[in-house]
Amino acid sequence: MSLVTEGSTNILIKRMVSRSDLKRQVVLTVSESKRLIAMGVAAMPEVRRAMKEGMVVVATGTTNAYVLEELWGKRFDKRRYRSGITTPKQPERHPEAHDERIPDVVFRKGKVAPELDRFSAVGEMGQGDVYLKGANALDYLRSKAGVLIASPTGGTVGSVIGSVIGKKINLVIPIGLEKQVYENIDNLHRLAAQEDSKGMTLWPLMGTIITEIEALRLLTGVDAHLYAAGGIAGAEGSVRLILDGVEQKVKTALELVESIKGEPRYLL
Repeated sequence: MSLVTEGSTNILIKRMVSRSDLKRQVVLTVSESKRLIAMGVAAMPEVRRAMKEGMVVVATGTTNAYVLEELWGKRFDKRRYRSGITTPKQPERHPEAHDERIPDVVFRKGKVAPELDRFSAVGEMGQGDVYLKGANALDYLRSKAGVLIASPTGGTVGSVIGSVIGKKINLVIPIGLEKQVYENIDNLHRLAAQEDSKGMTLWPLMGTIITEIEALRLLTGVDAHLYAAGGIAGAEGSVRLILDGVEQKVKTALELVESIKGEPRYLL
């Protein structure tokens, strides 16, 4: 005997239509994605709470530079706040040289604590505080990221992960969908760790992952789906998303995306 009657099927369809009656597509370049993700991170309830009452560490990185701008409330040359980067043989360079690096930024109750850096800060952090760390690989379906490690001592992750886990610090991983891999990151880690392997290690990392999808949900309430990717003439690494939701939420999301259109490319 069927448990779904014709009438109940019609009701289900009507509910689906009423819940989601508008779908639109948007394309985000890499820099636009970074800006959107940064805005989403800044809007997270746990980040807002930690900025007001606790501590927030913004580890250096290209995406985290955008996050720092959103939390700090001011713009700066983002080349001054990065760590390891991947570039082509002949990278496109900014016409002007950048100033000296910005020291690690740690917020304590919304104010910069200059005496702390991304390593020492965990000694004073506790449950409810937030540690922001970017990544290089994303296994979205398994909610796991991977960080390339060049240092024999494990770099930033190797230095702080014990305290982050032991103290129940919120680890937030801002990362673009452009960095998706199709294999299990644990398996990739084991592959690169074999004796005949050369190159950087991939450290599997679990935390709260914030991509363009989560950012759009946080900022507008819309559901976003990765639909396609890639492009040319500055759209390399771009993502095409389908926005799905009630009309007002989709329109709000479209307005948000339009507001970040033209975000300057990240040049060396």
